[in-house]
Amino acid sequence: MKRGQMPAAPNYTNAALVMGLVNLLWIFMALWMMFGLPVVMAVGYGLNLLITRFSRSSA
Repeated sequence: MKRGQMPAAPNYTNAALVMGLVNLLWIFMALWMMFGLPVVMAVGYGLNLLITRFSRSSA
């Protein structure tokens, strides 16, 4: 195949987002079963802080 005739790469953004949500949910469920709801809420709050800090630094 010649270099100028390469097909466009498929867009896997939606699949990656859905799988990220699935992984987040099963991790939260495992934490909930092992440690209880307060730990899940603390981890969720910590993730929220990290995402907020990352979005502010990249803007």
